[in-house]
Amino acid sequence: MEENRTLPDSQEREEIEEEKRLLEEERQFEEELAQLMKAEPAGKKKKKKAKKEKDGKKERKPWSRRRKILTAAAVAVAAVGGFMTLGGEKEQVVMVSTTPVGKGTIQEELTISGPVSGTDSVDVVSNLHAEVADIKVKEGDHVEKGQLLAVIDDSDVRKELDMAQNSYDLAVSTYNEQQILAENGYARALQEQEAAQREYDRTNVLYRSGSVSQLEWETAGDKLKEAQRQVRTFTIKDGKAVANESYALQVKNAEFELEKKKEQLLDTQVVSPISGTVVRVNIKVGRFADKLEDDKPMFIIENLDVLEMKVSVSEYSIGNIQVGQEAVISADILNGETVAGQVTAISPTGEEKGGGSTERVIPTTIQIMENNSRLIAGITARARIILDEAEDAWIVPISSVLETEEGNFVLAVEQGVIRRIPVEKGVESDIQIQVIPVEEGSLTEEMMIVAAPHEGLTEGLKVVENGAGR
Repeated sequence: MEENRTLPDSQEREEIEEEKRLLEEERQFEEELAQLMKAEPAGKKKKKKAKKEKDGKKERKPWSRRRKILTAAAVAVAAVGGFMTLGGEKEQVVMVSTTPVGKGTIQEELTISGPVSGTDSVDVVSNLHAEVADIKVKEGDHVEKGQLLAVIDDSDVRKELDMAQNSYDLAVSTYNEQQILAENGYARALQEQEAAQREYDRTNVLYRSGSVSQLEWETAGDKLKEAQRQVRTFTIKDGKAVANESYALQVKNAEFELEKKKEQLLDTQVVSPISGTVVRVNIKVGRFADKLEDDKPMFIIENLDVLEMKVSVSEYSIGNIQVGQEAVISADILNGETVAGQVTAISPTGEEKGGGSTERVIPTTIQIMENNSRLIAGITARARIILDEAEDAWIVPISSVLETEEGNFVLAVEQGVIRRIPVEKGVESDIQIQVIPVEEGSLTEEMMIVAAPHEGLTEGLKVVENGAGR
């Protein structure tokens, strides 16, 4: 099954445009953040402490643009609140923006987009340099495995097949002739050897009795040796003489060429290798089957009975994804409805995200579990996966958690005074986070906390709420 194939040009353009849009949004955010931070009072700026990650803590995934804007806005609101004077100029009290603590359910979600395709897809190609004579199917047709898709002109292939058949027949005929010659020649050589042996034996007896000369005895011996040498010139297999091996090789070569031409003749009948739907027809009658524009395949066949999404998951999130995990699929074509999905495959290796980014992504497959949905192959859909969830949890805005070297805190405002409450972080959504109080009972419903705290808001500091977070 061929899983990897080139995306349509339109899909490539959409991905490029999406990447440009994200880069532009990032640039706009930086500008917005710069403008917001200009409101910070002079003399009140503090150097940011470098946040050091604890050993074993996973790398934080990049913030979304919405989360960045909301956090920056909260910081700006807190900054421009500044100080206010109460009772003349004798006492200065910090003004802060507050927000209530609440309980509820919080989910960490991952939403990723990708193309919808069939679970089984093949590109039908041809290596024959011949014109297409007939096309039997059109886009959208359902075909069965082995069904005829197109017919390629076979006139040249048939001529080449005839030539290959003649070459094979000639090679076989030549081999048979050489085989007969080898068998007959070997039989004669054996007879001559036997005759020479008998003559030598007779002459040897006469030579020992003095009836023949030494020259006659030596001549008989030489004839025997020559007859034996002639016998050894033949190739013997299983006691039988065979033709020279070169003639057998000629037969094998001719047979190989003949089989190749027979396969080419079969290839003039282009058939579907799988059962599925014809999603692309890139060939036209009269065009050469092996010379298509942009090296496209003749046909693309997909099994659309079961659909799937091919998505790229960020390296920052892939640790929370596993095979079998459920997903909720949405797309414009569904008009607000959703269908169920499931993660069925995660690539063992990552790849470059592209667009100049150093981030790596991991190819992941999500299968559409509802076959009767209105989803079709070729469109872009969105998959939402729940990475983590907490119920009956204390929930606050992400910007309201103060991170220090001593730990994490939320800053409660009680009767106009700051009280630092140590907490641990839990499930984190795009703009909210679960906080777990270190001391049981230290958090209460509707408790007001500082929306964007900083280390200058110390324990016991007097503040005034501006109510912006209510």
